[in-house]
Amino acid sequence: MAGGYSKDHFQGFSNRIEKVAIVGAGGQVGKHIAEHLLKTGKHVLTAIARPSSTSKLPEGVQVVRVDYSGDDDAALVEALRGQQVLIITMAVAAPNDTISKLVRAAAKAGVPYVLPNWFGHDAANNTLCDDSLLSRNRDHICAEIENLGVSSYVLLVCNFWYEFSLGGGPDRYGFDFKKRSFVLFDDGNVAINTSTWPQCGRAIANLLCLKELPDDETDRSPTLSQFRNSSIYISSFRLSQRDMFESVKRVTGTTDADWTITHESAEQRWKDGQAALQQGNMKAFTKMLYSRMFFPNGDGDYQSRRDLHNDLLGLTIEDLDEFTAIAARMGENSGVAHLH
Repeated sequence: MAGGYSKDHFQGFSNRIEKVAIVGAGGQVGKHIAEHLLKTGKHVLTAIARPSSTSKLPEGVQVVRVDYSGDDDAALVEALRGQQVLIITMAVAAPNDTISKLVRAAAKAGVPYVLPNWFGHDAANNTLCDDSLLSRNRDHICAEIENLGVSSYVLLVCNFWYEFSLGGGPDRYGFDFKKRSFVLFDDGNVAINTSTWPQCGRAIANLLCLKELPDDETDRSPTLSQFRNSSIYISSFRLSQRDMFESVKRVTGTTDADWTITHESAEQRWKDGQAALQQGNMKAFTKMLYSRMFFPNGDGDYQSRRDLHNDLLGLTIEDLDEFTAIAARMGENSGVAHLH
């Protein structure tokens, strides 16, 4: 693991990230990360894919097919050898042991940095993570990386994906585009941070374009190493459900009268979701997860308590209505994204 200052390293040391491996390059956020990494032209990107995977991968990605579900990790370690970063993007429900296998293989291969499948909640907000049933996964994987003593982890705090959440049904941001119904949590004025898929991809790509280490003791420019074993905080928009609704009405040409609007308590929704989960109803997880973010205590609004890294990473200011329109199309097509 490189450390200190670049001036202290051997002659020929490259103080930048050139080789990146990604698991899930054809997935929801993975494809955006892959596409934005390729756009920079500064990385050789290798997708680690299962032999049976039929996911369409972005053009320009090198593909290594490895069955990483078994106990023999020799092929996976070999695929990761020489890589400087491993990005893991898998479903929230992905088994911990699969992620652990990837993390352990990265350590055996000497990969300095791992992004271990955390793209969302403020990982430093223990109460929020506890109430959202995410702390155990966070603690398990971060502790494993640290205990192995080879790689450093970096977590992306972006909160829920905007277009995915707005267009994904009433259990997320409360909207049902097919039925033209809208559930307001409490008064609908609780503001949270939310990020688009492209903004997440842009953030990771720009992070990995930073130099790895400061040149010397006087160098104050941003580096990848300053985020070791911590989080980067980004956001596309800080807005409430009512702000979302105003954008929805603009892009759909509707008014309040065109929508069936109901009110529910965010806390009660969360409690009901917790109770259903305890009864074994895993379908309640989404409703529980989203309802907790809208508590009026400000947990979903990390921008007001922490500095965002948008400027440091050179992230663009996005057009809200553009992504609301994408979400509306997704909602009208049962959650299928039509981004172009």
